[in-house]
Amino acid sequence: MSGVDAKAMRRAASVLVLRDDPFEVLMVRRHAAQSFASALVFPGGTVDPADASEGWRAWVAPADLDVDERALRIAALREVYEECGVLLGPRAGPSADSVDFRALVTAGREPLALDRLVHFGHWITPAHRPKRFDTHFFLARMPAGQQPRADGRETVAFEWVAPRVLLEGVARGERELLFPTLMNLRRLAESGSVEEAMTRARLREPFAVRPILTPVDGGIEITIPEEAGYGETRFRVPSSTV
Repeated sequence: MSGVDAKAMRRAASVLVLRDDPFEVLMVRRHAAQSFASALVFPGGTVDPADASEGWRAWVAPADLDVDERALRIAALREVYEECGVLLGPRAGPSADSVDFRALVTAGREPLALDRLVHFGHWITPAHRPKRFDTHFFLARMPAGQQPRADGRETVAFEWVAPRVLLEGVARGERELLFPTLMNLRRLAESGSVEEAMTRARLREPFAVRPILTPVDGGIEITIPEEAGYGETRFRVPSSTV
């Protein structure tokens, strides 16, 4: 991560949980006491030191990922479980709310499948912001037989929504999304099914997006590189969404 002060940032993972018929993505509403208070976002959060524990190696597949990538993907799956009660993998162990994520996984008979996650995007908070995150976005298919629930601590509500429908609500001024959420939702709306979204993501060259923010009358102008592959490079948004 050349040129970026990694010490000032927290690594994070966010997951776009998808389902078909119709094609929808799972969104959660943050608790007012959490980061991005009351925002409608994809489930996710920061990487914990325990996510990098070597004790995970025997309980994940593939097991040969480097420790940073392994920790990032474990964090992604853990956050989805903690915030939504959804286990993106074999459900062979106990599922009580009191069971922590690692206990749930190690009580099962199959390793946690880290390759269920498909990399989708990578965004880095601008250097002058008070809280900085190095966030990777992933796609995952919603497992059959599970139902999401808000945990009441980090999330207070959830909804399944068609990407294009939510974008239409944003365009009408009825909904407001954080800028990286909005841009990744726009990218997701280019697809019409889970498989199409995953196929497009696998073919896309990874790129770390480092937005440049410029204050303007009535909001913020955001510039991102053309190489980021989001179709546009310059946006004007309300200050509250950055």
